[in-house]
Amino acid sequence: MFVAALRLELRIRDAQSLKEKRHVVKSVSSHVARTFGVAVSEVDYQDLWNRSALGVAAVAPQASQLDRILHSVERHMRERHDIELIGVSVSHLENPE
Repeated sequence: MFVAALRLELRIRDAQSLKEKRHVVKSVSSHVARTFGVAVSEVDYQDLWNRSALGVAAVAPQASQLDRILHSVERHMRERHDIELIGVSVSHLENPE
Protein backbone atom coordinates (compact mmCIF):
# COMPACT_ATOMS: atom_id res chain seq x y z
CA MET A 1 0.00 0.00 0.00
CA PHE A 2 1.29 3.45 -0.95
CA VAL A 3 0.03 6.70 0.55
CA ALA A 4 0.80 10.32 -0.34
CA ALA A 5 -0.41 13.79 0.48
CA LEU A 6 -0.37 16.56 -2.09
CA ARG A 7 -0.44 20.19 -0.92
CA LEU A 8 -1.74 22.65 -3.49
CA GLU A 9 -1.27 26.38 -2.90
CA LEU A 10 -3.90 28.35 -4.81
CA ARG A 11 -4.76 31.90 -5.73
CA ILE A 12 -8.48 32.27 -6.30
CA ARG A 13 -8.99 34.39 -9.41
CA ASP A 14 -11.80 36.95 -9.39
CA ALA A 15 -12.83 36.24 -5.78
CA GLN A 16 -13.81 39.44 -4.00
CA SER A 17 -15.11 37.93 -0.76
CA LEU A 18 -14.80 34.89 1.48
CA LYS A 19 -18.21 33.74 0.22
CA GLU A 20 -16.99 33.73 -3.39
CA LYS A 21 -13.78 31.99 -2.36
CA ARG A 22 -15.66 29.27 -0.44
CA HIS A 23 -17.84 28.64 -3.47
CA VAL A 24 -14.79 28.07 -5.69
CA VAL A 25 -12.94 25.97 -3.10
CA LYS A 26 -15.98 23.77 -2.48
CA SER A 27 -16.54 23.29 -6.20
CA VAL A 28 -12.88 22.45 -6.87
CA SER A 29 -12.62 20.12 -3.87
CA SER A 30 -15.79 18.20 -4.72
CA HIS A 31 -14.84 17.81 -8.37
CA VAL A 32 -11.31 16.59 -7.60
CA ALA A 33 -12.54 14.12 -4.96
CA ARG A 34 -15.17 12.63 -7.31
CA THR A 35 -13.00 12.57 -10.41
CA PHE A 36 -9.80 11.14 -8.94
CA GLY A 37 -11.06 9.14 -5.93
CA VAL A 38 -9.04 11.12 -3.40
CA ALA A 39 -9.80 12.96 -0.16
CA VAL A 40 -9.58 16.77 -0.30
CA SER A 41 -9.63 19.39 2.45
CA GLU A 42 -8.81 23.08 2.72
CA VAL A 43 -5.79 23.13 5.03
CA ASP A 44 -4.66 26.77 5.18
CA TYR A 45 -5.61 30.41 4.47
CA GLN A 46 -9.25 29.98 5.51
CA ASP A 47 -9.52 33.69 6.40
CA LEU A 48 -8.07 35.07 3.16
CA TRP A 49 -10.49 35.68 0.28
CA ASN A 50 -7.98 35.17 -2.54
CA ARG A 51 -5.77 32.33 -1.24
CA SER A 52 -6.26 28.72 -0.31
CA ALA A 53 -4.24 25.59 0.32
CA LEU A 54 -5.79 22.22 -0.36
CA GLY A 55 -4.56 18.92 1.01
CA VAL A 56 -5.19 15.92 -1.22
CA ALA A 57 -4.71 12.42 0.21
CA ALA A 58 -4.37 9.40 -2.07
CA VAL A 59 -3.90 5.67 -1.49
CA ALA A 60 -2.95 3.11 -4.16
CA PRO A 61 -1.70 -0.49 -4.27
CA GLN A 62 1.28 0.48 -6.47
CA ALA A 63 3.64 3.46 -6.39
CA SER A 64 3.25 4.05 -10.12
CA GLN A 65 -0.53 4.25 -9.78
CA LEU A 66 -0.19 6.71 -6.90
CA ASP A 67 2.15 8.89 -8.98
CA ARG A 68 -0.33 8.88 -11.88
CA ILE A 69 -3.15 10.00 -9.59
CA LEU A 70 -1.11 12.85 -8.09
CA HIS A 71 0.12 14.04 -11.49
CA SER A 72 -3.42 13.92 -12.86
CA VAL A 73 -4.73 16.02 -9.97
CA GLU A 74 -1.93 18.56 -10.42
CA ARG A 75 -2.46 18.74 -14.20
CA HIS A 76 -6.20 19.21 -13.70
CA MET A 77 -5.61 22.05 -11.25
CA ARG A 78 -3.19 23.80 -13.64
CA GLU A 79 -5.82 23.67 -16.41
CA ARG A 80 -8.56 25.37 -14.37
CA HIS A 81 -9.29 28.99 -15.24
CA ASP A 82 -10.82 30.02 -11.90
CA ILE A 83 -7.64 29.36 -9.89
CA GLU A 84 -3.89 29.82 -10.23
CA LEU A 85 -1.72 27.02 -8.87
CA ILE A 86 1.19 28.79 -7.16
CA GLY A 87 2.77 25.92 -5.22
CA VAL A 88 2.83 22.14 -5.07
CA SER A 89 4.46 19.77 -2.60
CA VAL A 90 4.17 16.02 -2.06
CA SER A 91 4.71 13.98 1.08
CA HIS A 92 4.91 10.19 0.90
CA LEU A 93 4.13 7.85 3.79
CA GLU A 94 6.90 5.31 4.01
CA ASN A 95 5.90 1.76 3.16
CA PRO A 96 7.09 -0.48 6.05
CA GLU A 97 7.24 -3.58 3.82
